[in-house]
Amino acid sequence: MRHQYHPLGFEGSRIAQGFWRLQEWNMTSSETLGFIEACLDLGVTTLDHADIYGGYQCEALFGEALKHKPALRDRMEIVTKCGILLPSENRPEIQVHRYDYRAEHILASVDRSLANLQCEYIDTLLLHRPSPLMDADEVAQAFDLLFTLGKVKHFGVSNFTTHQFDLLQSRLDAPLIVNQVELSPLALQHFEDGTLDHLQQHAVTPMAWSPFAGGELFSGSSEKAKRVQMVLSELAQQKNCTVDQIVIAWLLRHPSDICPVMGSGKVERLAIAVDALSIPLSDDDWFRIWVASKGQPVP
Repeated sequence: MRHQYHPLGFEGSRIAQGFWRLQEWNMTSSETLGFIEACLDLGVTTLDHADIYGGYQCEALFGEALKHKPALRDRMEIVTKCGILLPSENRPEIQVHRYDYRAEHILASVDRSLANLQCEYIDTLLLHRPSPLMDADEVAQAFDLLFTLGKVKHFGVSNFTTHQFDLLQSRLDAPLIVNQVELSPLALQHFEDGTLDHLQQHAVTPMAWSPFAGGELFSGSSEKAKRVQMVLSELAQQKNCTVDQIVIAWLLRHPSDICPVMGSGKVERLAIAVDALSIPLSDDDWFRIWVASKGQPVP
């Protein structure tokens, strides 16, 4: 008998909170717990991790906080990633920065993540980056076992091209429900290379990493960044909101239902992002930003 996967796709919050900088925030366990609760109270229930974040330490810092109030687990959807091998003092056995999608590694990574996060299951597991050595059949075997054991509810990918996505999906019973890619007004490649069209076609959620282009939308000095900054500032003044909110509203306006992943450890920054859900952008507004980024009118 084949296993029955949940027929629905991504059911997380419209905005996600990322924890890749958790170690840098220098929070106590109590402060981390307070931040998690604040996220949930704002309606941001999708919490984004990866095994490598913080030199393999961020998941454990999150888990140490969560163990003080484990009932919070039922209010959140935890996303984590595996597949990158990153040399680190915390993982001295890793000698070469590379990728590993052998079933053995995927299964071991999930077990480590569950132990670090102090959870019984992961809501959505993503393959962190595509590997030229990925055997889709072997990945499928690992995914099937993880689902059967109740360790992972859903699966997805990150930074996959449309062809890489389709190859893996062709071997899976489980629908891939997420592709997490770089999306921002300064990173238009996935708007133009078919990625977002492909995800919209298959009802897969794009999660947007680096929605503020690593801060370039606020302080970048390139001609492109300055053009976009000027338009963002003008729109923010017109709509009596912040530049952050215009950027988030621009991503949310896209019909593929982009889920931006926030990276700040400040609750007030996350609250500002959540308020962007109520800021409408017209087509004119949206294309002003697009044209500023491209540096030329649409054809």
